[in-house]
Amino acid sequence: MITSHLSPTPKPCVPSPLHSSFHHHHLAVHLPLPLPLPRHHRHLAKPTVVAAAAPDLLSSVESVASAASVLAAIVLVHESGHFLAAASRGIHVSQFSIGFGPALARFRLGAVEYALRAIPLGGYVGFPDDDPESGFAPDDPDLLRNRPVPDRLLVVSAGVVANLAFAFLIIYAQALTVGVPVQAQLPGVLVPEVLPGSAAARAGLLPGDIILAVPGAAPDPSVPILVDLIKASPSKKVPITVSRPTPGAVDRQSVELTVVPDTSADGTGRIGVQLSPNFRVTRVRPQNLADATVLAVREFTLLTGTVFDGLRQTLLNFSQSAEKVSGPVAIIAVGAEVARSSADGLFQFAAVINLNLAAINLLPLPALDGGTLALILLEAARGGRKIPREVEQGIMSSGILVVLMVGLFLIVRDTLNLDFIKEML
Repeated sequence: MITSHLSPTPKPCVPSPLHSSFHHHHLAVHLPLPLPLPRHHRHLAKPTVVAAAAPDLLSSVESVASAASVLAAIVLVHESGHFLAAASRGIHVSQFSIGFGPALARFRLGAVEYALRAIPLGGYVGFPDDDPESGFAPDDPDLLRNRPVPDRLLVVSAGVVANLAFAFLIIYAQALTVGVPVQAQLPGVLVPEVLPGSAAARAGLLPGDIILAVPGAAPDPSVPILVDLIKASPSKKVPITVSRPTPGAVDRQSVELTVVPDTSADGTGRIGVQLSPNFRVTRVRPQNLADATVLAVREFTLLTGTVFDGLRQTLLNFSQSAEKVSGPVAIIAVGAEVARSSADGLFQFAAVINLNLAAINLLPLPALDGGTLALILLEAARGGRKIPREVEQGIMSSGILVVLMVGLFLIVRDTLNLDFIKEML
């Protein structure tokens, strides 16, 4: 998921949380399990020879820069949605900033100050509603807080709409250039990785094996079925049938193995493998613009459903899925690995991050666009009677504090989990 507003405002002020909020968008992203992104972040792998160090480092820097640029572009789109919506309604805007922290460059165009700041993982649009030095009277009808409910709803929701539209355009561009990936489901469950010394390794399971049969399951087991079976079988023999590549041959051989899961600290079984649905990915290229539109709509619908379902699963099972929530460091690490493995993958990476940002900002939580929308709708339900400013500020300030703490925790955790940091510690 992407939570927003994780960075402090660049000015030492406390903006009105409803009517003149500074929209900050730090990124803490849940990458849903079906997302075809690499699982491990190996963007600074140790070279085996000195001659390879410089190229590897250069490649890593380029990949990280590509991923960071994608995130910065997504933030730019989101904030541009807020900005353009406000401008279209004649609402006063005082600042438009990409990044946070010290300003690298800034200029003023009319009444708006535009700035590029040092850390390109956030951004905000500033409104002068609570700025005593703005020169606007408190009852100025073009201040955001004084505009009718429909205008404020438009401005606050425009960031989400912009991200949804940008995600669709990315997918459409992907369809026109490299084609849309289509997954064909194949029998069995793939084993991409086996941990050395694990129960699976002791049993003879190898990376690339496909598990075709296990006790008590249908002939074609799924990942959830295998996970449940392993967890329920600590220290018990579990016979499995796998399909294994034959060296020098096209056909695969069938191998019978017996795995005895180790016992975890919570008493469940574990065998030390990564499991994945077994599928083959092909790319479908459109014949014309009409085909590209159909493919883009289909892929956009699929990815949107995947992201929103992943968010729903995270919220319903947060204690089990909290570790799958990633901060900006992990997002850039994943994006960097995607960029190194295939530039084409950046299309889906960018689309999914856009959709995550849109989905999480719709949640009716303080410090998110959805929280601001909820307060505006509550005001409308009260017949237009505004919520006391002290109440608004208390709600939004507490929400921003919580999100800041979560964001800092994710940054520290994800940094410590990077492979090259682990090697140094």
